[in-house]
Parts: sequence; C-alpha cells; structure tokens
Amino acid sequence: MNLQKFKGTTLFFGFVSKRYENSSLIITSNKSVREWSSLFASDEVLAAAVLDRLLHHAYAISISGRSYRLKDKEVMFKD
Repeated sequence: MNLQKFKGTTLFFGFVSKRYENSSLIITSNKSVREWSSLFASDEVLAAAVLDRLLHHAYAISISGRSYRLKDKEVMFKD
C-alpha cells in the first residue's frame, strides 16, 4: 500500500468527518461511487465511511454526456 496515498485518504476522511452535519460541502468527482474504494488506497471500509457521511443528507447529481469543457477542443482537432 502506498503510504502517501494512505495518509491523504486519512486526512480527507478527517476533513469530511469534521464538517459532517456542521457545514455544507460540495464535492465533484469523475469517478462513480462504486470506484471510490480504489481512490482510498483500496480501503473499502474507509471509502464506505466517507461515502456514508457525504451521502447522508446529500443531493447527488449525476451528469452524463459529452463534456462541455472539451467541446471547443473537439472542434479544433477535427480539422
């Protein structure tokens, strides 16, 4: 296990736990909820604990489709 990645995930868990039910928090991710355990150094328990706190009072919005941010680049590379 990568020690730096483990420290980062532990810090993120601490951050989310401190804000849980105290403040609003906006999180964006390009990973689905099912993929989050791989982000947490493959620690499924830690990923589940973070997701539990994030999703408890959450409004989860899933956006699919082509990236608006990359639309100009797609036009540029077609030529």
